[in-house]
Amino acid sequence: MASDLRHALVLFSGGQDSTVCLAHALERYAYVETIGFDDSQRRPAEREGRLKVRSQLRQQFAKWAPRLGDDHVFDLSLLDQIGGTAPTATRENEMNAGGLANSFVPGRNLLFFTFAATVADRRGLSVLVGGMCETDFSAYPDCRDNALKSLQVALSLGMDTAMMIDTPLMWLDKAETWALTEKLGGEALIELVIEHTHSCYLGDREHRHEWGYGCGMCPSCDLRGKGYQTWLAS
Repeated sequence: MASDLRHALVLFSGGQDSTVCLAHALERYAYVETIGFDDSQRRPAEREGRLKVRSQLRQQFAKWAPRLGDDHVFDLSLLDQIGGTAPTATRENEMNAGGLANSFVPGRNLLFFTFAATVADRRGLSVLVGGMCETDFSAYPDCRDNALKSLQVALSLGMDTAMMIDTPLMWLDKAETWALTEKLGGEALIELVIEHTHSCYLGDREHRHEWGYGCGMCPSCDLRGKGYQTWLAS
């Protein structure tokens, strides 16, 4: 039986972090739906992968299957227009100094949660679950705990209903995320994450590593691979 009788909506991309968050939600909450967002940077492998992960979770984990409800996908290609807007020279220098790409969309996660909250309200879901964390937030300020706590207050007031943002990975590094994966679903969930989740920035599904598929060089692959090795050694 779920320890929390509330109903949740998980921001679910099909990547490692969002898959662990979905497993966390299925373990904790009485009923769970998922939401994904499409834009031009979203590759077919990612779209198909998130559906495969949902299917595998339902097939392999009998106790979670009855709690996994509908999936929702929304077109947010309008974010490409923001990312394609040329920053001023001063702002571009500030972004580059902070390690941000010129295509960086400020407050992207805040927008995701706001869209998710409108869906959650219509679906009778009171918890929003996301994989943001401060340990490897890579200069993205909308991943920080204080930003999301503030958004939780704003959403609750704006929706005139209690809306909670649950970020189970907020204070975990990647090694601890692998450990949480094992705690939630054992070897079966570890293997599911390795085989079916997609995190590589370049969309590489050709190169198979012991930690999963990816180019092995981008920041996401680097974090995932190093975290896996640290977890194995612990």
